[in-house]
Amino acid sequence: MEKTRVTSNQAIIMLLVSIITIFGGVLVVGAPTTITLLAAGFLVIILSLSFGIKWDKIQEGILQNINSMMVPILILIFVGMLVGSWVSSGTVPYMIYIGLKFLSPKMFLFITCLVASIMSVMMGTSWGTISTVGVALMGVSAGLGVPLHYTAGAIVVGAIFGDKLSPLSDTTVLASAVSEVDIVDHIKQMLYTTLPGYIISLILYLFLGFRFAEGTASGENVQLIMDTLSTSFNLNPILLLPPVVVLFLIFKRKPTLPVFGVGVLLGFFFAIIFQGASLSSLAGALNGGFSQSTGVDIVDSMLLRGGISSMLGTVALLIAAAIFGAPLRTSGVIDVLLDKIKNVAKSWKSILTSTFILHGLFFVIAGSYYVTFSVLGPMFTPLYKKYKLDGVNLSSMFENTGTAFAPLVPWSVTGAFVASTLGVPTLEYALYAPMLYLGLVLSLFYFMTGITIKRIPDDEQNKIANE
Repeated sequence: MEKTRVTSNQAIIMLLVSIITIFGGVLVVGAPTTITLLAAGFLVIILSLSFGIKWDKIQEGILQNINSMMVPILILIFVGMLVGSWVSSGTVPYMIYIGLKFLSPKMFLFITCLVASIMSVMMGTSWGTISTVGVALMGVSAGLGVPLHYTAGAIVVGAIFGDKLSPLSDTTVLASAVSEVDIVDHIKQMLYTTLPGYIISLILYLFLGFRFAEGTASGENVQLIMDTLSTSFNLNPILLLPPVVVLFLIFKRKPTLPVFGVGVLLGFFFAIIFQGASLSSLAGALNGGFSQSTGVDIVDSMLLRGGISSMLGTVALLIAAAIFGAPLRTSGVIDVLLDKIKNVAKSWKSILTSTFILHGLFFVIAGSYYVTFSVLGPMFTPLYKKYKLDGVNLSSMFENTGTAFAPLVPWSVTGAFVASTLGVPTLEYALYAPMLYLGLVLSLFYFMTGITIKRIPDDEQNKIANE
């Protein structure tokens, strides 16, 4: 009879090998994350085969994982083209020009976080915020002399803050849906872990801004950038139309890929109309990024970017993550762990602890909260009801160990997207995005102390039992 699931001991061995390989490869050897994931995936596949799991099943799991990542991969490709076309059209240069003209280095990080927060709450998408407003703010950061990893942290905090608390966000809707709770109750519960970390992040950005009170970039340097932009491009307010249209369509909940396609086309036509770009140069920008040097190094560092090719490394990373996660999922490792939890969980605290550990671990393996929410939500919801735990505890735990944690995991879909789009490696901006990891710390504190943990009243519990 064909074996479809590994034993408990085999599952533990596979997890240990995975953890040692990934952290050893990234932190000790210093190998590229893509190669580390492929190495871990290869080892886990060998173990799965030796434990009796058929290759056909593993291959099917790999293809399913890659298929689940196709939309993010396509979005990455469109974002690459979007950046290439918006630089060519003068849209990004004009946004940088405005930012340099009106923003001061001292308040830049604080304002960056607030702007990203507002945009993300309004649009309900961290990806849309990062790939539009975020890209322009990174250019302003370089011009003002503010370290790019500081700015990337501020952008990510603002974008994720809005993504977690906006009723328009797909992750907010999904987390509350799989946990069977009202979306407003879910958002209220998330405030306990999100708001303190967000406030601390804003204080950090104010503190860091004091270092630039005198202006790290000299006035001559900023003026040089502005003069170079104004002479290299035909700058005018109409160039803001592409991002305005894209943000409006995202706010109206239109599909992401067509919206980004509209943004690419607008940038394409504006580049021809306002910058006199040729079709061949635009085709090159869409594929390999904007490549026309201005002759000023600091300006070129802001503008020579984008294109499909800039995202291919991230696409390879996502495919490697799919290969790595497939044998762990198809061999039943997660199911084995969940069975263990059901056997040993004797209190509501142990259920919360188990959720925290298992979902965090599963997310590190899968790299996609769409997968982890959908798989673990229906599994844990009955256990929460059994121990009189309101579903908002589960939904907020999912967001803290998934949505907010994602930008800190280099091989996750979101982590790879952020690093590629903003051009800053994950480990460089992670420390300057305290809301993301403080959410984990606060979650642990709350369910260890019982503070903010919402229980189901006995009368409601009786109704649930009778359903």
